[in-house]
Amino acid sequence: MEILQRNSTPIRMRNYGRIIEQMIAVAAEEKDKPTQEQMLLYIARCMRQKNQVWNKDQEAGLQRIKDDIYTLSDGQLNCDFPAFEQEQQHMQKNNQPNFQGSKKKKKA
Repeated sequence: MEILQRNSTPIRMRNYGRIIEQMIAVAAEEKDKPTQEQMLLYIARCMRQKNQVWNKDQEAGLQRIKDDIYTLSDGQLNCDFPAFEQEQQHMQKNNQPNFQGSKKKKKA
């Protein structure tokens, strides 16, 4: 029977987790620029969701996510492209509170 090795390297940013770190490493190795940009958009969405779970009271702006991607990739990835800016506008638009559906339904 083979013993499984445990990954004991420390996680750099615990609020994102090891999987995000691995995703960023794969994106840093990607040579095709459009594919890399799509990967970065997906990673940013995942990072935003994980940050919402970790920090319920504090909303992480896209600038913080940009800085964290830059830090986790050791300066290899830069998120300065038009689609990322559009994602920021989309996130800001969706962060507006929705009071229409907040009423509880009465049980019959």
